Amino acid sequence: MDPKVRETIMADPAVLLDDKDIMRVLVGANERAMGPNIVDMRGIAMDRLEARLDRLEDTHRSVIAAAYDNVAGTAQIQRAVLRMLEPQRFETFLRDLGDDVKAILRIDSLHLIIESDHADGEDGIERLDSVLVMEPRGFVETYMRGYRGGPARNVVLRPLGYATVHGDDIRSEACLRLDLGEDVGMLVMGSQDERHFQPQHGTDLLAFLGAVTERALRRFLG
Repeated sequence: MDPKVRETIMADPAVLLDDKDIMRVLVGANERAMGPNIVDMRGIAMDRLEARLDRLEDTHRSVIAAAYDNVAGTAQIQRAVLRMLEPQRFETFLRDLGDDVKAILRIDSLHLIIESDHADGEDGIERLDSVLVMEPRGFVETYMRGYRGGPARNVVLRPLGYATVHGDDIRSEACLRLDLGEDVGMLVMGSQDERHFQPQHGTDLLAFLGAVTERALRRFLG
């Protein structure tokens, strides 16, 4: 061995012990030196512990990433809620929904749909160019069930591959059912990213956003 390398190792052996690749090579050389008829149980145990450590590190990174996303998502919803609570007039509320709130939530489409006996009876597909749209009774439940006829829920997240209220460029959407007393409404948000709203995503924050929207609307429509 080179004397300088030996002196370095003797002075600070932790340099080797902390390097997994070097230790793996040294353990492998030791196993080869023992011959094929000897089973190194300690080496096997160390391999298994190392594999478990790698899995734990991966899980740790995933948990931290999920926690960061959750904190960021919570802050995003909070900013949107504060913006929704500011307007004193319904017209301002609608304008803020289509501008500031949509920008805060980083979505590409946002519509507020309210059922009414005075709606024109059209299905609303591919014609919603304003934030507020009036639709006939039963539209919200039918739309939230979707083309597959799934169970009725207050929050629906899904990818899109069919005609919707957004248009052709939206690839995923979130539908929030709104209880407005005698009326039924829906806050529907769309994204061009097909992974933005997925059925496996959590819905607690969106349910909270829907509850705030309900209360804001009751104040204006009351």
